[in-house]
Amino acid sequence: MALRHAVLAALLDGEYSGYQLAKIFDLSVSNFWHAVPQQLYSELSRLETEGLISGRQVIQHDRPNKRVYTVTRAGVDELERFASTPAKPGTIRENILVMVQAVDHISADAVIAQLEERARMSAAKVELFERMLARLRGDLDEHTFLRSATPIGPYLTCLRGRRFEQEHHEWFTSTARLLRARAGAHAEGGEAS
Repeated sequence: MALRHAVLAALLDGEYSGYQLAKIFDLSVSNFWHAVPQQLYSELSRLETEGLISGRQVIQHDRPNKRVYTVTRAGVDELERFASTPAKPGTIRENILVMVQAVDHISADAVIAQLEERARMSAAKVELFERMLARLRGDLDEHTFLRSATPIGPYLTCLRGRRFEQEHHEWFTSTARLLRARAGAHAEGGEAS
């Protein structure tokens, strides 16, 4: 997947400025695609040049003017084309996994600290996803929302993001606990000799 498809998908929900799009990416799209604001602004420019989105200037009296974008028919067609191509499986590229892989040969304390920090970050993201899901659901319970409400796409990606972060939190926490217990057992065994 290219950034272009993530931008097009995000713009399907309405007309957004680059700044608003960056906020959307930071909150809801970040669970499956990361992009910094500069990348988004460059991609918006390319997409507009290619006719996949259209932009218009909004005059603001008490702030600088802004440009807002919407997906064109050609942009929807591009998403249709993208959706019909086989999806490539994702891969894991995590620095912390390299640290854990090497933990038998390096100080476990630094790795444990990293794992505990990542567990805190994942817990915070889980809470954020919970709030986003509640906002999307409104007054509906999850079962009713999933059966018939819209927008279902953002809701489903938030569910995946929440599960992803829950799994991360569980793994970071249990791995840190295990490494700490092993270090404690090793220290006790070392004192006995």
